[in-house]
Amino acid sequence: MTRSAIGTPVIGLDLGGTKIAAALFADGTVSARHTRPTPSGEGPAAVLDALAAAAAEVDPEGRATALGVAAAGVVDPRSGTVTSATDSIRGWAGTALGGGLADRTGLPVACDNDVRATAGPELAALADGRGSLLFAAVGTGVGGALAADGRMLHGASGIAGHIGHLPSAEAAGLPCTCGATGHLEVIASGPGITAHYERLTGVQVDRLETVAARAATGDAAAVRAVTTGATAAGRALGGLANALGPDRVVVGGGVPRIGPLYGDALARAFAAELMPPLRGLVPRPPLFGHDAAVTGAAALTTTLPLHHPGALR
Repeated sequence: MTRSAIGTPVIGLDLGGTKIAAALFADGTVSARHTRPTPSGEGPAAVLDALAAAAAEVDPEGRATALGVAAAGVVDPRSGTVTSATDSIRGWAGTALGGGLADRTGLPVACDNDVRATAGPELAALADGRGSLLFAAVGTGVGGALAADGRMLHGASGIAGHIGHLPSAEAAGLPCTCGATGHLEVIASGPGITAHYERLTGVQVDRLETVAARAATGDAAAVRAVTTGATAAGRALGGLANALGPDRVVVGGGVPRIGPLYGDALARAFAAELMPPLRGLVPRPPLFGHDAAVTGAAALTTTLPLHHPGALR
């Protein structure tokens, strides 16, 4: 396996449970974009076909020399395999993502988890890429990325950074999608906060924004659901900060955008956990916008192993 040349045209793909985003980067800037739905219920072959089609849409002249893909699930960039996944994409666990996409596109492919790829530009902007970073994405799930001294951590089978599966006292006894109980994701994610409100009130709500709107009017149960989720996330991130010693902590995703009630509770819980040398460290919003995932995906071609078409698997 080799690495792509820096500066040549490359494709970045961002694969989520509902949408595929593609971009062609030439000289470091986006020269073409494309989005399409993810055929998440049709199986891995259909998803790989859709990824290849999205790549072809942004590069009809075949200028790209490599392709990077940021994908949902636990991804091992060394083997190019999805080692674990939820049912948001049917049958996704076990998919040969790198090799399968290389065979379909004729391009060498680098692949990684979508949250780690999204965190890549944050790391590159930090102390010339040599700093340490704790990155959390709190949305439908709770994902994360860890980087130490300029190096993104992947861990065995690509599992590093899955902070949503840290034990959380606030989630004690609650079943997690991974099959365990009491994990952070089931109390701190958007669906987790919504479910907690429903447990407190016995009233079903359609989405997190409904809970946030009720909290803004002083609904005590809504305030409690939001602040409990935020506190759980802040405590977990504070403990991780003590273990990692990051220069920067970033909290992104859809949940923090519901407003200061969430952000303030998270920041307070985070600060309460910090050891003295880290006091003054505060969670920050992401520096990069909607292009972060495809930008990070394209950058994988310069930092991770490339999986080539027709390689023995």
